[in-house]
Amino acid sequence: MTRATAEAHPAGAGSATAVSIVGSTGSIGTQTLEVVRSDRDRFRVVALGAYSSVQLLGEQATEFRPEYVAIGDERLAAELAALVPAGTEVRAGPGALESLAGVGDVVVNAVVGFAGLPVTVTALATGRRLALANKESLIAGAPVVQAARAARGAEIVPVDSEHCAIHQCLGHRHHRNAANSSAAADFLEPPADVRRLVVTASGGPFRGRSSSELASVTIEDALAHPTWKMGPKISIDSSTLMNKGLEVIEAHELFGVDFDRIEVVVHPQSIVHSMVEFCDGATVAQLSEPDMRLPIGYALAYPERFGSPFGVLDWTCLSRLDFAAPDIATFTCLRLAYEAGRAGGSAPAWLNAANEVAVAAFLGGRISWLAIADVVAETLDGHEETKLLEVGDVLAADAAARQSAGRAVERREH
Repeated sequence: MTRATAEAHPAGAGSATAVSIVGSTGSIGTQTLEVVRSDRDRFRVVALGAYSSVQLLGEQATEFRPEYVAIGDERLAAELAALVPAGTEVRAGPGALESLAGVGDVVVNAVVGFAGLPVTVTALATGRRLALANKESLIAGAPVVQAARAARGAEIVPVDSEHCAIHQCLGHRHHRNAANSSAAADFLEPPADVRRLVVTASGGPFRGRSSSELASVTIEDALAHPTWKMGPKISIDSSTLMNKGLEVIEAHELFGVDFDRIEVVVHPQSIVHSMVEFCDGATVAQLSEPDMRLPIGYALAYPERFGSPFGVLDWTCLSRLDFAAPDIATFTCLRLAYEAGRAGGSAPAWLNAANEVAVAAFLGGRISWLAIADVVAETLDGHEETKLLEVGDVLAADAAARQSAGRAVERREH
């Protein structure tokens, strides 16, 4: 069974905010459920979805009793139906996860990678608040996403810690009254008083190493992030600094600031999550311990504050905060991301697709860690510009880039 149509916001139990979580079995999804557990009077789960983790999805449905559950792999529909409570509607197959984006007040897009694009577009097109943890959809499909973002009531509140920090630093002046606004989101207009955005990076597990020292790193080495516990794909992206490059493009799309005014600094403590420098010289920063539940709670409760504290700092133990410029000569993925972002059009879609292919090849043991950047660079060299007017155009660009990246991987296989 497939469902891709939007539905009216379901009637809530009292004033509880109805939350739909797409990608509920992954790292962000499970942490979102932790946040909901901490305030069940304020939030209720109306929809849960995952691609294939059927057992965990069934357990989540039993606990939270949503109206809808969805499984992307249609072969698992019967198994899921046997696990969920009576009265919960099961959706399965193509379009099932996307359909959940038309349910509830807030849609958490925690799908990994480019597959999250339909969820992002549907949530915005149906006028919902999108708690966006899937940066790839905004990056690859920017023209399509920005068009959907103009729908009445549509609003993006970023869940990435860096963009959540910038969102907070820019302040409530950018919150729009969704009920009275049919214009594009305020963040589409560059803030006139912002001199630059400063996006912080931990530096990943290989901070300070040279290219020669990185020639023989293992998958386990690359997955060992020093400050954040994340899924494998984003952990590898952090190790290459591609994650930071994608975040630069995401910041440009979210806040309307041009690339020359977005700077990356390495901050190994991961306490300052990003900063905004204003035209008068003042810099506003958001600080906390690394804890993804803070930006998740912020996105769920916005424009109010979440009631439970996450990531609280003990200032008596905070002895130092270090900052340094990134080494783009060694970590070339960051430079490639800036180049693709400045090129615009379909170039970011090619960047994202090439990176996903290269990371999968590395995790599969087919190529070395250093070859990830080489695959991305070769793919971008062959980029063929196309207009991205609708989701189908983005899918076609993604497919072309994946074919090109696949050939680049084959030339570098061990």
